[in-house]
Amino acid sequence: MSAFAQIPVGVIIDRIKASNPWLDYVWQPSSVLPGAPTMTPWTEVASDSEHTSFYAGEATLELFRSSTGHYRDNLAGDNALWVILSPTGVEPPYEVLCVTADPTEGESFAGAGAYVIESVPMPTQIRDLIEAFVAEHHVEQPFFKRKRKRADPEALAQHGPLHEPKSETRR
Repeated sequence: MSAFAQIPVGVIIDRIKASNPWLDYVWQPSSVLPGAPTMTPWTEVASDSEHTSFYAGEATLELFRSSTGHYRDNLAGDNALWVILSPTGVEPPYEVLCVTADPTEGESFAGAGAYVIESVPMPTQIRDLIEAFVAEHHVEQPFFKRKRKRADPEALAQHGPLHEPKSETRR
């Protein structure tokens, strides 16, 4: 399925000095910028002794008409974007895999792979675009409760045995 709307964004990630003997740094997405900045990926944006911020690169926030209910729920609650980073195994250590406004899509990456998944605050400009998209494309889906059929206790009695009993032969 192709996206109905695409919003270019830039991703800022932080490298934080770890207080752990097995790790030097912890990497995590910290913010999303509306539009695509003209910086080259992995440009240092800010730094101090324990913390360095990098512009990790550009991503495309894709909006689908079938997900407007999820976007609406996000706007009513979290107001967040989910940033998914994929390890590269080389320098730089991560690449931006995806940015999404759909919480269920963000959660779907949690079980697979060594992704870094973090929710970040949604910028007002992006929030306004998503609100307009939901207002234009959301169609409320009616809920139909299914009636369950009652179990027929005689249904199993009509069948023969599931397998033939094995005859025991001793030698």
